[in-house]
Amino acid sequence: MIALVDCNSFYASCEQVFRPDLQNKPVVVLSNNDGCIIAANAAAKALTEIPMFQPVFKIKKLLDTNNVTYFSSNYTLYSDMSRRVMDTLKIFSPLVEEYSIDESFVDLSLHQNPDLDSVAHEIKNTVHKNTGIPVGVGIAKTKSLSKLANKFAKKMPANNGVYVINSEEKREYLLQNLKVKDIWGVGKKHAIRLEKKDVKTALDFANMPVAWVRKEMTVIGERLWRELNNMPCLEMVALPNAKKGIGTAKSFGVRLTDYGLIEEACSFYVAEVADLLRQQHSAASQIEIALQTNRHSTTDQQYRNKILITLDTPTDSTSKLTKEALKGLKQIFKSGYRYKKVGVNLSQLVSANQIQTNLFYTPHKSESVAITNVMDALNSKFGKNKVKLATVGNREKEWALIREHRSPRFTTQWDELLTIGNKK
Repeated sequence: MIALVDCNSFYASCEQVFRPDLQNKPVVVLSNNDGCIIAANAAAKALTEIPMFQPVFKIKKLLDTNNVTYFSSNYTLYSDMSRRVMDTLKIFSPLVEEYSIDESFVDLSLHQNPDLDSVAHEIKNTVHKNTGIPVGVGIAKTKSLSKLANKFAKKMPANNGVYVINSEEKREYLLQNLKVKDIWGVGKKHAIRLEKKDVKTALDFANMPVAWVRKEMTVIGERLWRELNNMPCLEMVALPNAKKGIGTAKSFGVRLTDYGLIEEACSFYVAEVADLLRQQHSAASQIEIALQTNRHSTTDQQYRNKILITLDTPTDSTSKLTKEALKGLKQIFKSGYRYKKVGVNLSQLVSANQIQTNLFYTPHKSESVAITNVMDALNSKFGKNKVKLATVGNREKEWALIREHRSPRFTTQWDELLTIGNKK
């Protein structure tokens, strides 16, 4: 049996863990630069007049009128809270597949307790006790069914966040009460086609002739059909596959015309993606730099450009990647424009243990593995970017994202720990 554990309103829940005064009150999380709402808890979603993904400046009065608390996105906090949830799940199984930042599949085939309902509630209660994050738990024989069971557990309050498919009756009841569009893996186009054939519920889909499903939805659709009929086709993945590309593209807090500031921002983002590259033990063969103005502006002159640089030898060195990135940035930069965003993308990734050099390759001493390891160790111990290249500079406040409402990084920064004191 497989459990799908999904965190409820994850970003908002992370904020509420450290703000118990906000329990059962509307909370939303904003996108980069505090642009729009990207996440909301149940109390905020209940306020139907508050639209998701709307620019905050257009609805700020509405948020304030409804006493909605809003936070700037705090991805450092969310990432660490996710790790704590995943570590808790490993108490229940040696095989946990981290499907996304807020949900995981848990293999329960070796679990000693045959009462899966009690196991599901134990998982839910333990995660909440250890992390403060509320979760829903769906358990079934296949991944697809456990995903639907989780959705159904949250959809029906009477289920108390838990639904276990341990009988044919419960499987059919679940599928009958969910629409075909609710099925994991059925996209919008397929959902429309199926509904035109009078296939409206998940059970209708599961009862379709498998030959039609394979013909019209390929082998992927057939696997899904079999999964819904209690025939496992999707295996658990012990370790996530290494990413084929790593990148970031973030808007500046203000429009920039100064090349020096853009260069510092670019160096900062190269260091970020290089760190992620090393974490998955990869090296990059190509680096792409992109630069653009605000395409939504009706007053600014528009310009956008990008450059792809192929490296002579794959590398995971922040120094080497930064050097090549800034060469590219200099080529595509044009003065006279107000720039909104710079992007960095690493591609053609290979294993760091399988780098092929050439006879004429001589790495610069700044690319030394020992130096890189020391920098990573110091930054891990004392905080992000405590040790950095000079090209990153010290003017981050002049170009960084707007985060006026960002909560402290309670779990990863010593100087931002939650403090409790007596009120005077």
